[in-house]
Amino acid sequence: MDFTTIVFYLFAAITLGSGAVVVFSRNIVHSAFSLLFAFFGVAGLYVLLLADFLAVTQLLIYVGGILVLLIFGVMLTSSVIDVQIKTGTVQVLPALFIVGALAAALLTVFWSTEWKVLPDPPAVDTTAPQIGELLLTTYLLPFEIASVILLVALVGAAMIARREKQA
Repeated sequence: MDFTTIVFYLFAAITLGSGAVVVFSRNIVHSAFSLLFAFFGVAGLYVLLLADFLAVTQLLIYVGGILVLLIFGVMLTSSVIDVQIKTGTVQVLPALFIVGALAAALLTVFWSTEWKVLPDPPAVDTTAPQIGELLLTTYLLPFEIASVILLVALVGAAMIARREKQA
């Protein structure tokens, strides 16, 4: 096995293991911190796929934004100090059935597909300049429309929060 394969299996094990802790942990703080490792594992897999833009986006958006917000929301809540937050498991039997059926379907597709294996990875510098060029040329109008919609949603959420606070 070469070094890339070992690193892939390492990132896959980190992602799967920490994802299992997120799902099966009864403590929400442990789940939040193991979600951090799951996000890092996915970012590492993106790097191995030569998708540097997705890897950096994964780190900035998910780890830097959403996860930090989640951890601060959990840690700064006053009830966390006094009460141990636990999550309960419900509907275990239907979940096991659905997971088993999904796993069977995925394994069937995995084993019946002829996978194309390249001898060497293609020589690609980075994807970020290509994505930036597309966002500023071909997809400029949809990109600007999405940014205006997000701005309107942000202002609307601030107005709704302000009205509820005043009432």
